[in-house]
Amino acid sequence: MVYRMKVAGVERDLPLCPINDDLYIGAFILFGDVELTEKSAEALYAKAPEHDVMITAESKGIPLIHAMCRISGKNRYVLARKSVKLYMSNVVSCVTKSITTGDVQTLYIDGADAEYMKGKRVLIVDDVISTGGSLKSLENLVRQAGGQVVGKMAILAEGDAIGRTDITYLSPLPLFDKNGNPL
Repeated sequence: MVYRMKVAGVERDLPLCPINDDLYIGAFILFGDVELTEKSAEALYAKAPEHDVMITAESKGIPLIHAMCRISGKNRYVLARKSVKLYMSNVVSCVTKSITTGDVQTLYIDGADAEYMKGKRVLIVDDVISTGGSLKSLENLVRQAGGQVVGKMAILAEGDAIGRTDITYLSPLPLFDKNGNPL
């Protein structure tokens, strides 16, 4: 089963993947899709508020934030990692639960990135906002670092996130029943 959608002028078929016996989500994948990534980044950046730095969570937001930074002319963004890397020190962390992983996970930023965000206007960027768990963790990381969240953006808002007024997104993405019907 697939769901055909158009976002940023690009049409794609999203495979429907089960979350449980009765609930399916459309798999929106930027990895490897240069056209979708670039067009989405352009359309989303056009709606971005004034900001000093952008942050995303590993890993599906990486191509999007990279393209948005290129458009902005900025040469740096912050990446919240799913594990602590050897080069990281004075790590700042926050626990989250994502609908796509289904598990509790911890997001980490390097102390140097936290220092970089201190006192800055920070734009949170992601590919899809669904339950808001990752978004909440990113907001927490920005606050811990002393930054100010000035916007929360995603290409798609999924399920209940569609009704949120505190996020900016390009297109809605419904949830689906086991027969592939939008809920």
